[in-house]
Amino acid sequence: MFDMIGNIVKNLFSKPATRNYPFAIRKVPENARGHISGIDPEACIYCGICQRKCPSDAIVVDKVNRTWEIETYRCIVCSECVTVCPKQCIYMDAKHLTSSTKQDRILCKGSPKPEKVAAPKAETPKPETPVAETVSANA
Repeated sequence: MFDMIGNIVKNLFSKPATRNYPFAIRKVPENARGHISGIDPEACIYCGICQRKCPSDAIVVDKVNRTWEIETYRCIVCSECVTVCPKQCIYMDAKHLTSSTKQDRILCKGSPKPEKVAAPKAETPKPETPVAETVSANA
């Protein structure tokens, strides 16, 4: 009984354990992971490593059409895609997403891959091969 009265008195004269959210917003730590904010489509080589390493299969990379897509609410914010990207073109934002009733997707399209135009091959004259003469042993 005395423990309960002690807890009541303690809670009456102490500060609340939580923040008064709309008025006191917590400062985001410097190395906090928030969410994927996008990629730089010009730097991306569309190799697909981020897609293969994503544990939640939130990323879809299409190398042929040069598109990169992420389902933001499927992402588990592990930042593995940012870590493994060879060109470091995927960016994370420290802010967290607000609640929403629709699923958001980030779709990035890169510029079409330039077609490699092969230089016309100049026809080089084939060197004449000497014709070997066969000598019969019956002579």
